[in-house]
Amino acid sequence: MRRSVAFPGHPLGSGLTPDAAKELGLRAGTPVGTSLIDAHAGGVGVMESVAVPDPEAKEDDKEAICHRLVLVCGTSTCHMAVSCSKLFIPGVWGPFWSPMVPEYWLTEGGQSATGALLDYIIENHVASPRLANRAASQNTSVFELLNKILESMVQDLNSPFLAALTEDIHVLPDFHGNRSPIADPKAKGVVCGLTLDTSEKQLALLYLATVQGIAYGTRHIVEHCNAHGHRIDTLLACGGLSKNPLFLQEHADIVGCSIVLPRESESVLLGAAILGAVASKKYSSLSDAMKALNAAGQAPLVWVLWLCLGIFFLSGMVIHPAKDLKVKKYHDAKYRIFRELYEQQLSHRSIMAQALA
Repeated sequence: MRRSVAFPGHPLGSGLTPDAAKELGLRAGTPVGTSLIDAHAGGVGVMESVAVPDPEAKEDDKEAICHRLVLVCGTSTCHMAVSCSKLFIPGVWGPFWSPMVPEYWLTEGGQSATGALLDYIIENHVASPRLANRAASQNTSVFELLNKILESMVQDLNSPFLAALTEDIHVLPDFHGNRSPIADPKAKGVVCGLTLDTSEKQLALLYLATVQGIAYGTRHIVEHCNAHGHRIDTLLACGGLSKNPLFLQEHADIVGCSIVLPRESESVLLGAAILGAVASKKYSSLSDAMKALNAAGQAPLVWVLWLCLGIFFLSGMVIHPAKDLKVKKYHDAKYRIFRELYEQQLSHRSIMAQALA
């Protein structure tokens, strides 16, 4: 039997069969495009969301898209970048030919637990129930309350900047193993710097340190990919965690890249719609459809306070790394500790293996 592999959005057969159309309440023959997994659809929905197009870039510049990394950040996080040539990167999935953007190689890194880890850290803290009750009574989220607690702590403790609140607490976020770039399913999470403090402020610090640990993991992935041929200099974020300004600013500061936010908050749904638009021949190619329908968006009004406090560095729809060199120096030091926590874990694993041999 003859078999073929179709690009994403390629029209399949004669569209919906009469039986399928009847069940879905649609017309028979409605175009059906080759589908994608959810994370890849998110990549299609966001990858061309460029805030300010480069005036010097050529219209047919195939390399421009290769400088971007898409973060689909929710329960876990997928890190997706494309390249014109196939790049084999230890510990990172791929390269895959045309699974997301036709005629590009896809590299896919990931963190097995990000949103799930933040939920775990918060929900297993003794202060969590009362914080959750307060959030419900104020019709807000626990994350917004924690962010506000951190804002007040910056002023109360006269901290030079928000990230510096965690100078004594460090988190290795491999609570569900390390998917990329170490690819170690036996890796374990580490929290260094615990005390007997059970207050909401201590929970806020633990939450911030966990966000930072996740961001250091993304920095590790980006550095590793760039060391093996990629040239990533811009992040594009979508998913539930991309609605959290603290999560985004810590990533921008730690990775050292600006983060572009898409106008459409549901990028996975937009990606699926783009596939349908291509299948129906509204656009001649997936690339054309992405350029037409992807767009950078506007920041929510709730982030205005962060801008006023100098905690959040936003320009239209782009989050920029902090300009203060002390912030970079601080994160470079914490990143060194982050990397050492895993190396120490390997040493401990070896010691115990020898003891049990």
